[in-house]
Amino acid sequence: MSTVREIRRRIRSVKNMAQITKAMEAVSASKMRRAQANVLASRPYSKRMWEVINDLVDRHTPVNGEPMHALLAPRETIRSVALVLITADRGLCGSYNVEIIREAVRFIREQGQKGIQIRVLAVGQRGRDYMLRLGVEVESELTRLSDQPSLLDTVPISWSLIEGYQSGRFDAVYIAYTDFINVLTREPQLAPLLPLTTFSEAREGGKVDYIYEPDPKAVLSQLLPRFVEVEVYQYILESLASEHSARMVSMRNATENADELVQDLTLSYNKVRQASITKEITELTGGAAALEQQD
Repeated sequence: MSTVREIRRRIRSVKNMAQITKAMEAVSASKMRRAQANVLASRPYSKRMWEVINDLVDRHTPVNGEPMHALLAPRETIRSVALVLITADRGLCGSYNVEIIREAVRFIREQGQKGIQIRVLAVGQRGRDYMLRLGVEVESELTRLSDQPSLLDTVPISWSLIEGYQSGRFDAVYIAYTDFINVLTREPQLAPLLPLTTFSEAREGGKVDYIYEPDPKAVLSQLLPRFVEVEVYQYILESLASEHSARMVSMRNATENADELVQDLTLSYNKVRQASITKEITELTGGAAALEQQD
């Protein structure tokens, strides 16, 4: 049985740990609120930009059916695929990293069975380290992003994808990220990025016949790379919000578990202390009785 001193020392240690996890929860909550605001602010911009691209492509596709831009052109044969894996740089965020890495590994194995080469572009140290241990080629990495990254911070990874697809090094590009739904809910997702595919969307009141200057093809040549940059940035923001919410929940659970452990240790401490006091009283009573018998 543990002594009173050992239990007291352990209670003090658990209380100190609870203070740390509670402080980390507060920090993560603050970061999560800012990340959530950034995600909600960027979603309408990305959606509207995609609608403009679709209007351009739907209305001005050349007669011969060829795509208006290289980023819209699908490859007949898929030999090499780029996978952007977005994880956290640090742990202590529950199953956040594990869930998205598991999704990426499943995709890599499926593509490997088809004889397709996978090149990973890692955003975050946890995903990069796991891919290296797995023996997967990590072509580039982007780590130690700030809690509020700007679009310029993510441009290098975006242009690496654009250049790789246009040059033929990649036949397709996918992104493994975590979709932020709310504070308690997030979903690991695997989304295709390149080639960009269009969709037909019914608009109330019909379509507006816009006039593009200098011409639709020139507008697309400038708009499509910007859209890829925005999409990559959006996926990173979604993952950051998910990471901070996961860490906040994880630290809250750790604090609650520490409080419960302190209660259990306090109960054990009182039992041991009571048993010690009872033992001392019994020894004193026995000693007094022995002295009386001698008298």
